[in-house]
Amino acid sequence: MEFKNKVALITGAGKGIGKAIAHALAKEGTNLGLIARTSADLEKLQAELQEQYGIRVSIVSADIANQESVDQAVAALVGELGQVDILINNAGTATFGTLVDMDPKEWERIIQVNLMGTYYVTRAVLPHMIGQNSGNIINVASTAGERGFATGSAYNASKFAVMGMTEALMQEVRKFNIRVTALTPSTVNTELATNAGLKIGDEDRMMQPEDVAELALATLKLPARVFVKTAGIWTTNPQ
Repeated sequence: MEFKNKVALITGAGKGIGKAIAHALAKEGTNLGLIARTSADLEKLQAELQEQYGIRVSIVSADIANQESVDQAVAALVGELGQVDILINNAGTATFGTLVDMDPKEWERIIQVNLMGTYYVTRAVLPHMIGQNSGNIINVASTAGERGFATGSAYNASKFAVMGMTEALMQEVRKFNIRVTALTPSTVNTELATNAGLKIGDEDRMMQPEDVAELALATLKLPARVFVKTAGIWTTNPQ
């Protein structure tokens, strides 16, 4: 696809993978609508992107786990930018513990952010893409959405659900020339991984946010007639 003067909405854009994808798309000339919870992160990134790439960048602080907050954020960004050609559902959270030991409220929070947040944002954006009869949606899932692991019941459940939603939606909206893809990276060197205690070995040899951004860009660059169900990348073994 042609990126220049297109508009991409990115959730969880303030840091990590979302920030890396924002830079990658901005470099291609894409105007951006950025959503995250922390206003300071968004304001700093907005200034960086506008200065480096000369694109339009609109920002909104929102909690994607709250439907009303999402609807207001998407409406504001579309109002400012005029359209949505690309949606990157990147925002997510992770906590790990055995099913019995994890507080049920924390279990629910992970589902609410990772699954319901992705649903809320997609549901708010889709009418705009359907109206223009085109669009690309990328859901940043995880290898945790393909295989379970001990202490990952909540995170696995949320990402497995995102994978199922991605596949179903892909078949729903193909007739509107909208492509839906799930990215399934393994552990990425991000703040989320650090907070969740997922660091493994030499960080320099771990997958970086920029690597996932390159995969997202490569997926978007595929011919419109090509539909990729999932695109996965693994970090090299640091041992």
